[in-house]
Amino acid sequence: MERLRFFLNDRPIEETGIAPTTTLLRYLRDRVHLTGTKEGCAEGDCGACSVAVLEQDGQGAPTLRAVNACLLLLPMVQGKRVYTVEALREGGEYHVVQETLARTLGSQCGYCTPGIAMSMLEACHRRDLDEPWKLDAQMCGNLCRCTGYRPIREAVREVAGLRPGDRFARALAETQPEPMALAYESGAQRFFTPDSLEALWDVLEKHPTARFVVGGTDLSLEVTKRYAEPPLLVSLEAVPELRVLEPRGGGHRLGATVRLTDVEDYARAVSPPLERMLRYFGSRQIKNRATVGGNLCTASPIGDMAPVLLALGAEVVLRSRAGERRLPLEDFFVGYRRTALAAGEVLAYVDVPAQPEGARSLAYKVSKRREADISSVSASFRVVVDGEGKVAEARLAYGGMAATPARARRTEAALVGQPWTEASVEQALPRLREDFQPLSDHRGSAWYRAQLAENLLRGFFHETLSTPMPRLAERHSATVQVR
Repeated sequence: MERLRFFLNDRPIEETGIAPTTTLLRYLRDRVHLTGTKEGCAEGDCGACSVAVLEQDGQGAPTLRAVNACLLLLPMVQGKRVYTVEALREGGEYHVVQETLARTLGSQCGYCTPGIAMSMLEACHRRDLDEPWKLDAQMCGNLCRCTGYRPIREAVREVAGLRPGDRFARALAETQPEPMALAYESGAQRFFTPDSLEALWDVLEKHPTARFVVGGTDLSLEVTKRYAEPPLLVSLEAVPELRVLEPRGGGHRLGATVRLTDVEDYARAVSPPLERMLRYFGSRQIKNRATVGGNLCTASPIGDMAPVLLALGAEVVLRSRAGERRLPLEDFFVGYRRTALAAGEVLAYVDVPAQPEGARSLAYKVSKRREADISSVSASFRVVVDGEGKVAEARLAYGGMAATPARARRTEAALVGQPWTEASVEQALPRLREDFQPLSDHRGSAWYRAQLAENLLRGFFHETLSTPMPRLAERHSATVQVR
């Protein structure tokens, strides 16, 4: 079995004998005593553990991204460069991020400050922070209970896009991708990272009970919160065929292991509904790790990607050594937390077809917090109106309303053939109570969810009257934007 190999603050590291479910956070603090990286929540919410990782973006270009060290299992950094807050100071000089954060009084107790500084480091080297709301999106995964966010935001505004000639700029310019392939074992646990589909099939033939992992934003919670020790994990992160992100047949192919950060950047120009859902999917650190396939394959009833892809008519492409098969996305979810994946099969791509001419489509997410929260209800709709003003097609998809993400088929049928008017929408709304019988839990009562489902469809009608697929306003105060 192989050793773990990566770079930590530009120093080559080799490790063996460490449990593969050891998080990067615990390794940093307990093994190498880099204690600037803090533990706050151990679930990717607070950002105190943020570090920067140099990797490739959706176009294959080197990029520096802030991630939650508490959710990264150590084998996930195989072949990568990891930077902690200790790397900011170079040659006795403080980094511009540190100087600016101190000068603007953006730190008091200092516990959250290292993670904030590392998220600011990503902002410092980004080239696309060209709208003010993007600064908020960059920093929404970092909590601070002392200072308040105004001075922190001022500091971010000053450093965003500076791209100084620091050690990180040199690493971005000079670093060549290192192999990520890995077969690692410690005690009773094993972790594989195949770097091709053929290598993946070989691993799955020998280990058919293996669990898949890519970003770790869901599975790692089992480790940090339930103290689970999965015996056999297979990472799909290094398989290049699964990281496709491209136009296809008038629509789009989203590879299963594409980071949601890259999907969001891609969707900004081509799919307002997908962009809107991803805007509040999670923090920047989460989206820097979370993937399309990971969100779908958890089969969570509140997974935010499923409703928008259902509404857009997406299909999934499943692959195995025997070949591939295609399914409509609605057939992929077969029960609570269960999918149609067979043994030895992986989700390879999600194909989003070309949208019908004149389609009205949007996505919505309702949660107790706007930023970095789990949905109470999410919804996405696509309605096609013909030349006579009647509904030719309706796809109404919801999350948080049933055991799986699902379409409101009775409500769709009530709309098709009717004029696209407020009266027709109101007449169809009672059918939602037939489509769904939601449960009550700590995120919302059954009554609240049922009412939300109706109100979102009402809002969709009004919001798309003048613009079929409106983008979010830069500063908006409501889920539904009616101007």
